Amino acid sequence: VQLQASGGGLVQAGGSLRLSCGASGGTISSYAMGWFRQAPGKERDVVAGINWSGASTYYADSVKGRFTISRDNAKNTMYLQTNSLKPEDTAVYYCAASVWGNLPDPYDGMDYWGKGTLVTVSS
Repeated sequence: VQLQASGGGLVQAGGSLRLSCGASGGTISSYAMGWFRQAPGKERDVVAGINWSGASTYYADSVKGRFTISRDNAKNTMYLQTNSLKPEDTAVYYCAASVWGNLPDPYDGMDYWGKGTLVTVSS
């Protein structure tokens, strides 16, 4: 399975972006999925996760109430709606997939990773 994140860009503080993670070469319908981000000079952090059906989700405290993770298995795609963006949300955002489909909690050892998309939030 190959993953590709897209939808990043430059946005002013308070704005919104919708990130997408498309899959090819296989179906993600049974996989748990996650979003991570890495800011310049910092370690990669967990952002959000979702189980295979979309019934269970996980959010880092820093994004709760502002970001929403979702998925459309028919389209083989996962999304991250980011609202009320802050300058500290600036980072490269990555998506990942795990064969352990029931667990929404993202973790560093997930099985498949995509190239990131850059989100820049200006103050």
